[in-house]
Amino acid sequence: MEIKRDGYLQKLILRQNNGLIKVITGIRRCGKSYLLFTLFKNYLLGQGVNPANIIELSLDDIKNKRYRNPDELYNYVVGRIAGEGIYYVLLDEVQYVKDFEDVLNGFLHIKNADVYVTGSNSKFLSSDIITEFRGRGDEIRMRPLTFSEFYSAYGGDKRVALKEYMRYGGLPVIAQMRDAEQKTQYLTEIFDKIYMTDVKERYSVRDDGVIEDLLNIISSSVGSLTNPTKLSNAFKTLKHANVADTTIKKYLDWLTDAFLIERSVRYDVKGKKYIETPSKYYFADVGLRNARLNFRQQEDNHIMENIIYNELRVRGYAVDVGVVTVNVRADGVNSRKQLEVDFVADKGDVRLYIQSAYAMADGEKYAQEQTPLLKTEDSFKKIIVTGGDAYPSYNENGIFCVGLCDFLLDKDILR
Repeated sequence: MEIKRDGYLQKLILRQNNGLIKVITGIRRCGKSYLLFTLFKNYLLGQGVNPANIIELSLDDIKNKRYRNPDELYNYVVGRIAGEGIYYVLLDEVQYVKDFEDVLNGFLHIKNADVYVTGSNSKFLSSDIITEFRGRGDEIRMRPLTFSEFYSAYGGDKRVALKEYMRYGGLPVIAQMRDAEQKTQYLTEIFDKIYMTDVKERYSVRDDGVIEDLLNIISSSVGSLTNPTKLSNAFKTLKHANVADTTIKKYLDWLTDAFLIERSVRYDVKGKKYIETPSKYYFADVGLRNARLNFRQQEDNHIMENIIYNELRVRGYAVDVGVVTVNVRADGVNSRKQLEVDFVADKGDVRLYIQSAYAMADGEKYAQEQTPLLKTEDSFKKIIVTGGDAYPSYNENGIFCVGLCDFLLDKDILR
């Protein structure tokens, strides 16, 4: 079963022969190997590239163990480059090679070698891996499946598919499973045995109780404003433990660096400035978030917000939490109040204000979602995404209202 990852494939195509090492990074099991060895390789063959000009190695395969030696790998690749045409070097799980950074930098001196690599250990998952290539690396950040990609493999009723996606997320293996127990077991096991192991190994975490508890708290409060001080207080209240806010910040940075979570910062829309704290944290995959909580806290409104955030990031937007300050008069007293716009999404000269509203059954809720958008008092597009099947349309205030399925399946709907 082929799952479409056209956006990532196009990124590789646009980077062909750019003189840099193409480094595909991202959370484990998000499809990096499939992108490189199936989708990109098939594209090259379809463009008439001679199979002899594609040098591919899966370095986690025992049959290729000898090439984990840096000299063996370098000599093998150089030995395969026998002509004048472009040779495409595709290396999967390159972290198995000792001193792989030196080997890859060495390939940069081969004029007709175009190099693409993936990696999955704790070091390679880190967002700072590109610094290892001395400014000669070109990173393609890959994420789990969007709902559109998931649905291309899952099929059937889109509403049923969306419920599955909201519960079990978008890791490619999940899209091909049909048994709920199998999905639950898979997600729970890989969270503990792979993702957390990566973080603990990279940072030599010995007493892992605090970082484990922190993950549980973050998982339970997706889409809620928080900061290290607030989380430190939560440890005192919930765990009767004293954990310094500096320790909390360090652990949050580690989890972010490993691509498990992402931080969205508050932005003062009218003041045009960032407010450093508090922030929101979203999971790279909602299935992993749900598995972390043993599927006990299935709050559709928070999960929907997380999915919208991930979708915007895949579409190339920088995403902040909007803050709109307004004057309020009550009981004869003037005061200032901060209203929240769930997402301020920017890409180039395009800005979108987006509210996530799983249910808007009553007039009060409807007004609550509209007011922050209207109070921005500018001409950028304003959108409310609802959990139902609302027909995409503009309301009387010029706000575009769209159901979640249409928002996720139609990448051009926001234009």
